[in-house]
Amino acid sequence: MRTFDFRSDTVTQPTPNMRKAMFEAVVGDDVYRDDPTVNELESKCAALLGKEAALFVPSGTFGNQLAILTHTKRGDEVILGDACHILRYEVGAAAVIAGVQLRSAPTEKGCFYPGHLEKLIRGDDIHFPETGLICIENAHSGGNAVPLEHMAAVYKIAGDNGIPVHLDGARLFNAALALGVEAKAIAAYADSIMFCLSKGLCAPIGSMLVGNRSFIERARKNRKMMGGGLRQVGILAAAGRIAIEEMIPALADDHLMANRLAAGLEKIPKIEVQQAQRDINFVFCKIALPMPLEAFTEALSAKGLIVTGTPDGHFRFVANHDTPEEGVDLLIDTLKTLLS
Repeated sequence: MRTFDFRSDTVTQPTPNMRKAMFEAVVGDDVYRDDPTVNELESKCAALLGKEAALFVPSGTFGNQLAILTHTKRGDEVILGDACHILRYEVGAAAVIAGVQLRSAPTEKGCFYPGHLEKLIRGDDIHFPETGLICIENAHSGGNAVPLEHMAAVYKIAGDNGIPVHLDGARLFNAALALGVEAKAIAAYADSIMFCLSKGLCAPIGSMLVGNRSFIERARKNRKMMGGGLRQVGILAAAGRIAIEEMIPALADDHLMANRLAAGLEKIPKIEVQQAQRDINFVFCKIALPMPLEAFTEALSAKGLIVTGTPDGHFRFVANHDTPEEGVDLLIDTLKTLLS
């Protein structure tokens, strides 16, 4: 039985072209900077975002934490949204690795409230930590693309106060697609950007950290300290090159499949689709569960549908490169049957 995995866009399989490129990759020792495939990928990614340099890292969490470590000094405070990935899902790593504290601000659809961000920036009072960094997320993990106007406003506030901005752009290209702009237009309002090659773009491993040359050189040393100095990593970078060359345009299909799914779910009486969170390839919804969550997900699994949800019926379905119309329609029909 064929299965369709709606848990995330991290579950994609490497494409045939990726597997071929990995098999044929010319490699070297990246710690010595003589892996030509890594060097090529880093150069392409820097140019793609309009920045000077880039660095291959093992994961998105690694890239975000490396950025925080490189931008800040121990004891600094980092301002970020209360629902962002760095705060919620990165194991408190900023306190352990960089020795900084996180100060969360309420947000709506990934945006800080007007006038609130300025109030959080610390002054020179001897009792306060220094504000060392502002982090923003786009696309936001709640399914929204943050408008360029908001990115620009945050960047100006940060610049006026001498504070760098880091962008968690794990799904940067989904955000760009939703906003109808090039990714570099978003990246223009951040001093460093992390984006994932393995979320939606189908690479098996890896993310990129992008910024100016001085920042990336400092980050390269910190990457080594964090255990991220890899050797013949060109085997992985080869898949990353295919990801940015071939898979970014394919994200439009993921968004179309998510739209198809949302439209189908809206017709089922016991499902409430959260339309306010529908900018990218996510479909958030509330389902009036007719049975306990475990039994419900097992019933879907028996049909080849892999999903996750919460006991109170909140679900996030994610369309990805391996999600065909057949899988979307099967999920809609199966949910209709289970809820009838």
